[in-house]
Amino acid sequence: MADSITLGPLQYDKLGVLHVGVGRDGFVAVAGDVHTLADGERHRFERTGVTVTRRGEAYTFSRDHGD
Repeated sequence: MADSITLGPLQYDKLGVLHVGVGRDGFVAVAGDVHTLADGERHRFERTGVTVTRRGEAYTFSRDHGD
């Protein structure tokens, strides 16, 4: 089972119990860990298992629970 949420710049929300968000353009945060993404890039936060994919100003945060 996978959960996902799509956010834009300066938006924050929760993915399950994890706080996720997009600060300034390209700057993403997941449960206190941060990373900078260029358009078209993807990054996996190993500690939480959350993957973020950027397409323009749409940042999709997804988590695979392995169910």
